[in-house]
Amino acid sequence: MGTILSAKGLNKNFGAVMAAADINVDVEEHSIVGLIGGNGAGKTTFINMVTGYLKPASGTIHYAGRDITPLIPREITQLGICRSFQIPQLFGTLTVRENLLVALGIVVLEAKKFASAATLRTENVDAIADETLARFRLTEYRDKLAGYLPEGVRKLLDIAMAMVVKPQVLLLDEPTSGVSADEKFVLMDMVMDALRADRVTILFVEHDMEIVSRYTHRVLAFYEGRIIADGEPDAVLHDDEVIKYVIGNIHASATARGSSHAPA
Repeated sequence: MGTILSAKGLNKNFGAVMAAADINVDVEEHSIVGLIGGNGAGKTTFINMVTGYLKPASGTIHYAGRDITPLIPREITQLGICRSFQIPQLFGTLTVRENLLVALGIVVLEAKKFASAATLRTENVDAIADETLARFRLTEYRDKLAGYLPEGVRKLLDIAMAMVVKPQVLLLDEPTSGVSADEKFVLMDMVMDALRADRVTILFVEHDMEIVSRYTHRVLAFYEGRIIADGEPDAVLHDDEVIKYVIGNIHASATARGSSHAPA
């Protein structure tokens, strides 16, 4: 497999905080890469730089051989890199199907600008919306208002809307956050099943090490803006520095969040 995404020498700081320190990453086509690290480690900063929401102070990002560093988010999306957000970006007063139709309508209106939208036409939008509902197991929710959906369903819809562009690279920011322990594997199974046919390259930020170990081919561990480990999940999750600086911090944060809701 060839390299589809390449970041070289990325640096970014916010005042005295170093959010990215000499980040060098090559991502192979069709791989599934997990990004782990404590809060403020640099994971989301990396995703924001790849998608154009932040610009690095130095360094370059190449996608399919093209330098995308200076491009704005819309231009990067049109090339074939899409993302979902930790908090789903939905139209709460529209139904599930209407949300998909809005996303599809945007692609149809600007079809010439989207690298993968050549076959999408106004006359087949309804069929594509229904096919997407079925693929993401959202058909039973098609007429429900997005603002009243369970969190797991909201996550699925957010990802489904990103997929109407037919991206080659999909970046997910904490896909299981806010989802119950009983539902997290069901959600990820549905996401992976829906994406498998399109052979999308996936990078996702995740704090749940069970999700990371089960669904990724490769893991990047971030700490203080640096990548301190990069490799297969088992090797990275058993790395001494990762255990000390990443997994320990994640568990401590989770414990603190839980205790803040406990009675005094």
